[in-house]
Amino acid sequence: MAELLLTHGYFLYEDPKELQILKPYAPLGILYLCSHLRKQGFDVDVFDTTFSSREALFTHLRTETPSVLGIYANLMTRSNVVETLKVAREAGWKTIVGGPEPGAYALEYLQAGAHYVVFGEGELTMQELLEAFRAGDVSSFASISGLAYLDSAGNMHETEPRSQIADLDSQPWPARNAIDVGRYVKTWRDAHGKGSVNFITARGCPYKCRWCSHQVFGQTHRRRDPLLVVDEVEWLLQTYTPDMVWVSDDVFTINHKWLRDYAAEMRRRGLRIPFECISRADRLNAEMLDLLAELGCFRIWIGSESGSQRILDSMDRGVKIEQVQQAVAMSRERGIESGMFLMWGYEGEELDDIEATIKHVSISKPDIFFTTVSYPIKGTPYYKKISDRLVQLKPWGTSSDREIKIKGRHSQKFYSYADKLLKDEVQLARMAGTPAAESDAAASLRREIQLARSGLHSTRMEVEA
Repeated sequence: MAELLLTHGYFLYEDPKELQILKPYAPLGILYLCSHLRKQGFDVDVFDTTFSSREALFTHLRTETPSVLGIYANLMTRSNVVETLKVAREAGWKTIVGGPEPGAYALEYLQAGAHYVVFGEGELTMQELLEAFRAGDVSSFASISGLAYLDSAGNMHETEPRSQIADLDSQPWPARNAIDVGRYVKTWRDAHGKGSVNFITARGCPYKCRWCSHQVFGQTHRRRDPLLVVDEVEWLLQTYTPDMVWVSDDVFTINHKWLRDYAAEMRRRGLRIPFECISRADRLNAEMLDLLAELGCFRIWIGSESGSQRILDSMDRGVKIEQVQQAVAMSRERGIESGMFLMWGYEGEELDDIEATIKHVSISKPDIFFTTVSYPIKGTPYYKKISDRLVQLKPWGTSSDREIKIKGRHSQKFYSYADKLLKDEVQLARMAGTPAAESDAAASLRREIQLARSGLHSTRMEVEA
C-alpha cells in the first residue's frame, strides 16, 4: 500500500452539466504533487475520480489498508470532498485537504474530518508532513509551515505561511503516468472530434481583481524556462498525439519576452499545435497576437467582466473597455476566435451598467461569451466588503460559495432577462449590414429584445431577501 493516496472530488459521470460539456482535463495540481513526492522517495498513488464514481472511491477507502489520503478541494467539489473525508476517517485514514478553497475554510474542513489543511502550494508542506509521519514525530507538526490542524480540545492551530516555490524549473513535470491521460484525449475526441491535453507554463496571477481568489499561488507570477516548457510540449505531442492543447495559465501573455522566446523555440523545432488560452486585453498587442497566431492559437479567452468602466474600476480590473474591444478586433483580424467572460450583479451595478455591458458586447461581437452572476469567494476583498449581507441557505458541507445569496441584490429573474437581452442584442448586431438585418427573423428578434428589456425594467425592484 502506498504511503499516500491522492484524489479529488470531480466525478464527470455524476454531473449532468459536465456531461453536456464533456471537456475534462487532467488534474495537474495533484499530479505535480505526486511527481514531487515521488522524486523525494515517497510511494504515492493517485485515485483519479474523473472517470470513476464516488462508490468506487469509497469502496477503495473501505477495503484498502488505510494510510494517508490527500484530497484536492475547490469551490465546486466541496460537498464531494466533505463526504469523502467522512468515509476516509471512519475507515482509519489520515486525511489532508488542500487546493483553492480549504485555505479560506480551514476550520470547516478540519471539523468535517480533515486531520490537516495545507495552505498554498502543497509540495513542500506535504513532503515535511510525510517525513513527520515516517518518523512518528507528532511534536514536529507545529513547526511545519503552511498547515492548520486541531488540538485535542478542538482548537485550531495555524502555522507560519510557507514561501512560494521560487524555481519552478526545479520541479518535475506532473506525474501523468499516474492516471489514464489517454482516456481524457479519447473523451474529447469522441465528443468533439478533437482530442486535447493541458499544461501550464507559469504559476500565479499578479493582478488584484477584488473577486478573484489567490489562495494557492498568492499574488505572484513565476514562470518556467520557455525552452523547458517546449520540451514538455514536444513530449506531450509525441506521447498523446492530441489535436489541440489548453494552456492552463491564469494569464498566458503576461510576459512578452517569455512569449517571444517560447515562440522562437517552437519555430526552431518545427512545432505547432492548435491551442486556446486565457489572456487580458492589456497584455495583448499586434506583436503578441501575431505570435499567438503563428503558434496555432485558435481561441483566446478575455476576462471582460463588464462593459461599464465604473464597474471595472470598482473591481480593480486595471483594464479599459476600449482595450477589450481592440483586443477582440485584433484577434479577429488574425483569424483567432475570441471568448469573453462576463459578470452580472457586482456590487454597485445598476441598469445603466447592464445596458453598457450589452452595448459593449454588441460592439465587440466576440465569437463566444459566457455570463455568470457574481458570487463572493471567501478570502477575497469582494467577500469581505459584502460579508454582512450574505445569507447561507444550505449547510456549509452540502453547498458552495456560488449558492450564497446576497441580500438586497436583484433577483435571479432579473438576471435571466439581462442574459436574454444580451444574447438577442448581440445576435441582432451580428446581422447588421447584411440582408438578414431586414428579414422576418430580425423583426422577430427586435420584438424579443423589447420584451426582454421590458422584463428587465419590470423586475428591477425584485431583490434577494
